[in-house]
Amino acid sequence: MTSHAMDPASPDEPYLAFWRERHLCTLTTLRPDGSPHVVPVGVTYDAEAGLARVITNGTSAKVRHVRAAGPEGARVAVCQVDGRRWATLEGRARVRTEPERVGEAVRRYAERYERTPSPNPARVVIEIEVERALGNG
Repeated sequence: MTSHAMDPASPDEPYLAFWRERHLCTLTTLRPDGSPHVVPVGVTYDAEAGLARVITNGTSAKVRHVRAAGPEGARVAVCQVDGRRWATLEGRARVRTEPERVGEAVRRYAERYERTPSPNPARVVIEIEVERALGNG
């Protein structure tokens, strides 16, 4: 992986491998006043579907920020860092509550982070339609 933007629909293998490694990430959303809200999250990246996914509680601030953007989705970024390596995915986020979408996000999370999250009836998934991929590794 070199330092540059790449096509998020066809990232190179080192970039994908980095997104399969177990790393804590950050999600940046925007508050109503436009200031950034940055929180630690687990993220999965499905390049084939063009989606990054974050599972979370439906009452979280990040969910409120995404929902406040309306049906067109909120502009967000997820990022992970490991020493000098880093990767960022940017795009439009929407909150999804359909059981099959939440279940797929939980399955992918369990695969990447090697643990199944505790049951949570209030769980939702923030799906990010990835528009830009950046990285250095």
